[in-house]
Amino acid sequence: MQYNTARPKMIIPEYGRHIQDMVNHATKIEDKEERTEMVFAIIDVMGQLNPHLRDVADFNHKLWDHIHIMSDFKLEVDAPFPKPEPEHFQSKPNKMPYPENAIRFKHYGKGVERLVDKAIEMEDGEEKEALVLAIANLMKKHYINWSGNTADDKIIWLDLKKVSRGKLNIDENITLDSSNEIAVRLNENASKNNKKGATRKKRKTYRKKKH
Repeated sequence: MQYNTARPKMIIPEYGRHIQDMVNHATKIEDKEERTEMVFAIIDVMGQLNPHLRDVADFNHKLWDHIHIMSDFKLEVDAPFPKPEPEHFQSKPNKMPYPENAIRFKHYGKGVERLVDKAIEMEDGEEKEALVLAIANLMKKHYINWSGNTADDKIIWLDLKKVSRGKLNIDENITLDSSNEIAVRLNENASKNNKKGATRKKRKTYRKKKH
C-alpha cells in the first residue's frame, strides 16, 4: 500500500490527488491536439468539483490558471486564456499600510472619533445638537458593552469633551438613554446573533448530510 505521505506533494490540494494525477498525465501527452482535448475535459471536472466558484468573476479563467499552476506551468495547449507567468504567483503581496493614527479611546472606536470630527465641522443648530446627542448615546452604549457595567452620564459627557478636545458645546443637563435600556438592547442583539449563528450551523450540517 502506498501512503499519501510517500506520494509527491499536491500543488493545489483542494482538487484532490486524482485531478493532480490527470494533470500530470496530460503534460506527458505528446500530441498537442490530444493534450488540449484532455485538458478541456479536466477543466470540466474541476468546475464540477467546485460549483461554488461559479459565482466568482472570471470563473473559467481561474480554473485555467489553476491547471497551469498544477502542471508547474509545463502545459502547452490551445487555451482560451493566455498562460500565466509563474512570477505572478510567486511574488510576495504588497505590504498593507497600517493606520498610523492612534485611537485615543479604544473602547469607543475610530468611528466615534470620525463622527465627532464631523460634528465639529457642522454649524451650530438643531442638526448639530441632535448629532452630538446621538454620539453621546453611542458612546454610552460602547462604554457599557466594553465595561459590562452601568455608565454615568457625567463620564460620557466628560469623555466626549476629551474626544472633541473641547471643541463641542455640550449640555451636560441632557439625560442620555438609561443604562438598563442599553443593556437590554445589547442582550437582545447578542441573542439574535447567537440564533443566527445557530441557524447557519444547522443549515451547514443539513447540507453536509444531504450531500
